[in-house]
Amino acid sequence: MKRLALLPPLVLALAACSDSTTTGPVSVPRSLSGPQTALTIDPTNAPEGTHFQTGAATCDFNSTLLTVICAAYELGGVGNTNATADLELNFTATIDCTNKGGELVEVHSQDATAVASSGRLRSKNGRLDVTQLSGASPSNQQILTQAACPNHNWTPSVQAGSLTLTSFTYTLTFAGFSDPFITVTGP
Repeated sequence: MKRLALLPPLVLALAACSDSTTTGPVSVPRSLSGPQTALTIDPTNAPEGTHFQTGAATCDFNSTLLTVICAAYELGGVGNTNATADLELNFTATIDCTNKGGELVEVHSQDATAVASSGRLRSKNGRLDVTQLSGASPSNQQILTQAACPNHNWTPSVQAGSLTLTSFTYTLTFAGFSDPFITVTGP
């Protein structure tokens, strides 16, 4: 399991966010001996004074199990502003199409998406507890509902071992703001 431990860059990003002259997003690229990942914190999309009280915006992804888990954390200085956390996972799979005679006719790729949401997170006493959020790959049946073969008489199937996590995006968006305060992308 790869851990997107974003604490050191997060500290830098938060330091930049706490500067009263910061007016836009602070992006922190992160490479963990593998694919590029990034954390973006945009202080213009949060109540003034928002900061991390405990924890950090981190996500673990497992490319073998095709899962992503984003850790819980607490924000302070949010006033009475609620928020929503969302996690979108993007996958691709190879689809085999078999004709009525049992012959493999065509192979093509199929994209699929899995989405998870925290629902509305309610602030209390100027703090916001952000719960853990996780997502996993769609089932073969869920992928096949989106798959199509060139002929409706052919049967689609997911090629064994072809399902791949291509990317994920985690966001935390405050009520009343159109864009996310926190964005974590990977892998």
